[in-house]
Amino acid sequence: MEQIVILGAGHAGFQCAAALRQQGFAGAIVLVGNEGVLPYQRPPLSKAYLVGKMAAADLAFRPERFYGDQRIALRAGHAESIDRAQRQVVLRDGTLVPYDHLVLATGSQPRALPLPGADLAGVFPLQTLQDADRLRAALQGAANAVVIGAGFIGLEFAASARALGVPVQVVDIADRPMARVLSAECGAAFTQEHQAQGATLLWQTGVQRLEGEAGRVTAVLTADGRRLPADVVLIGIGAVPRTALAAQAGLEVENGVVVDAHLLTSDPHISAIGDIAAFPQPGSGKRIRLESVQNATDQARAVAARLTGKPAAYEAVPWFWSDQGALKLQIAGLRNGSEEHVVLGDPATRNFSVLCIADGVLRAVETVNRPGEHMLARKLLAKGVRVTAEQARAAGFELKTLAG
Repeated sequence: MEQIVILGAGHAGFQCAAALRQQGFAGAIVLVGNEGVLPYQRPPLSKAYLVGKMAAADLAFRPERFYGDQRIALRAGHAESIDRAQRQVVLRDGTLVPYDHLVLATGSQPRALPLPGADLAGVFPLQTLQDADRLRAALQGAANAVVIGAGFIGLEFAASARALGVPVQVVDIADRPMARVLSAECGAAFTQEHQAQGATLLWQTGVQRLEGEAGRVTAVLTADGRRLPADVVLIGIGAVPRTALAAQAGLEVENGVVVDAHLLTSDPHISAIGDIAAFPQPGSGKRIRLESVQNATDQARAVAARLTGKPAAYEAVPWFWSDQGALKLQIAGLRNGSEEHVVLGDPATRNFSVLCIADGVLRAVETVNRPGEHMLARKLLAKGVRVTAEQARAAGFELKTLAG
C-alpha cells in the first residue's frame, strides 16, 4: 500500500494530511512534526493567545482522536536527512520512515538578529507555541518592551503588549509599517492606530546592539545613539525558509525549494508546499515564495488533489491578514510597488480600501475593517478584471461596480 510522508506539522503539513483523506486517499499517511504537540494554529499566538483570551488547547486544528479516526500517523521527531535513492527519511533517533511520495512542509524560521546582545535572556522570536508561552511569562510585570521590525508579527505583538499595559517602542529601518507589503496610504492608518494605543514608532532607525546586565537584556541601542530601555525584546525582522534538508538531498534550492506549477520538486517523488516552496507565479512565471496561511493551506490542497488523480496548476489568488488593535487588515493579490493607488472610503473612519492598479489591471486590494470588500476583491482578482486609476477615482465608483 502506498505511503505518503509529510515533513512538517504546521498549517501546510496538517492540511495536506487532512485533504488527502478528504479526497479519497486510502494509503498510509505519516505526519512528522518536531514540536511534540498536536498540530496547531499559529496566527493567534501573537494576538488572542498572547493576551490570554485563548487557551493552548483551543489552538489545535483537531483533537487527538481525529488522527486515529482518519488513520493519520502522528510522529514526533526531527528529520535528519532524506535518502532519495531508498525513498526514506532518516530521523535524528535513527528511525527510518519509508515513503512512496514525500511532501516537504518544513516552513520557515525567524530570521536571527546578527548583532551583539541578541543572545541575551529576554530577547525572543515569536513563531511557536513555546515562543508565545515564554513571551506571555516575560510580559507579566515587564516595564518596557522593544520590537525590532515593524512587520505583521512585530506590530501584532506591539498591539498585544499595549493591550496588556506594557510600554512599547517599535524600531524599523523602513519609513512606515509593513513597508514591504503595504501601501503608504494604508501604512499611515496603522501608524496612527499604534500611536493612539500609546506605542512609540521609530522609523528609519537601525539597531547597533542590545545591552544587558547579568545575562539579561536591559536596553536596545539604536544606530543613531539612542538608548531604549527594555526588559523584553521581540525580534521580528522576517523569516527564512527551512531548506537544509532539501539542499542536503540534492534538490534544487533558490530562495526556497524550487517547484513547478504543480508544486513538484526536481524529484518526481517529492513535493514542497508552504513557506519553503518557490513556485512560478501565475501569469508572470516569476518564481515567488509566500509566507501565509492561505498559501500553505491552498498548496496543501493542490498537492493532495494531484496525489489523488486530480492534478491542476496552482493558481490561487494570494491573500493575507493581520489584526492590530481596532484595525483588521486584509490584503488580496500582490503588489510590486509600481502601481497607482486609489483610496476608497475615508481612512480617518478606520474603514477604507486601497486599490493597487497597474497597466489597467487590478493587481491588489488592501482593506481595513472591510471584510466583505476583501472577499469581493479576491473574486475580482481571480477574474483578472481591468480598471484604470482614472475610472476608480470617478465619483460614485465602488469596487462592486467591477462585479458588473
